[in-house]
Amino acid sequence: MLLKEYRICMPLTVDEYKIGQLYMISKHSHEQSDRGEGVEVVQNEPFEDPHHGNGQFTEKRVYLNSKLPSWARAVVPKIFYVTEKAWNYYPYTITEYTCSFLPKFSIHIETKYEDNKGSNDSIFDNEAKDLEREVCFIDIACDEIPERYYKESEDPKHFKSEKTGRGQLREGWRDSHQPIMCSYKLVTVKFEVWGLQTRVEQFVHKVVRDILLIGHRQAFAWVDEWYDMTMDDVREYEKNIEPCPNKYMTMDEVREFERATQEATNKKIGVFPPAISISSIPLLPSSVRSAPSSAPSTPLSTDAPEFLSVPKDRPRKKSAPETLTLPDPEKKATLNLPGMHSSDKPRRPKSE
Repeated sequence: MLLKEYRICMPLTVDEYKIGQLYMISKHSHEQSDRGEGVEVVQNEPFEDPHHGNGQFTEKRVYLNSKLPSWARAVVPKIFYVTEKAWNYYPYTITEYTCSFLPKFSIHIETKYEDNKGSNDSIFDNEAKDLEREVCFIDIACDEIPERYYKESEDPKHFKSEKTGRGQLREGWRDSHQPIMCSYKLVTVKFEVWGLQTRVEQFVHKVVRDILLIGHRQAFAWVDEWYDMTMDDVREYEKNIEPCPNKYMTMDEVREFERATQEATNKKIGVFPPAISISSIPLLPSSVRSAPSSAPSTPLSTDAPEFLSVPKDRPRKKSAPETLTLPDPEKKATLNLPGMHSSDKPRRPKSE
């Protein structure tokens, strides 16, 4: 098990980010869903917890085979997905990731949001007070991201919000910027397989860090798209897959936006209900029937496949002579010893 705590500051308030994080997750999932990979939404419904109160439960399947390193793709099936289960009791959330192909693999993330610059060292005392962990600060403006994910329009050093006037962040911005909030994330990665545990857990944490950096950069860079929204606006956005007009909407619209985005996202990765059609086709004689063109044909011959047959022109190996000749018992054996000629006959010793 490898435990780390990530702290990501943003030039927003916790109340503002309640809309921003929902918008960011929905839009990012939709953009990443293409060519048979991406995010499939399985379940999204209200959930009530006796301790945390009312929240939202979601279950998703994240298809990411092409995102794996080459050494992992060698042992992972091509049809590969991770199950994500999330309980959102904003400003507290729980997210779990598991994989049926790797039963001993899991990621557990607990998130808390506060209006400060990441200075609360005891925020997870109830969850991990006695657990040793590394604290990692992520700077959305100055930390480097993988080159393939870089977009200048999403770079906080260059982006400036027209609606809030925030942006063009410079080194050290967290010390003086107002408003400012922090996402505290306690991330536990488990991969209990001997010989691979350390390597896999370190790799997963690297991926998690990159995702957190990219996602929070995007949430701020898209602020003008969601800043005037309400929870109902987010639902409407999900439904129409486009930014809503600049007007205040209700909580129901936000959830409606989520549902619509989920449907469109599922379609992009090819998740459709099965379709069955029946047509009247005359029955053909058995001698001319054939399998559907989509199915591999099965040879009707009883001969072995070519790759199993023995080449006909290959000589057989002889492990023993084909005929066995036994000595004639009536003939006397002749023993040739050094110093003796074939004409010499062995003589019996003289008796005294």
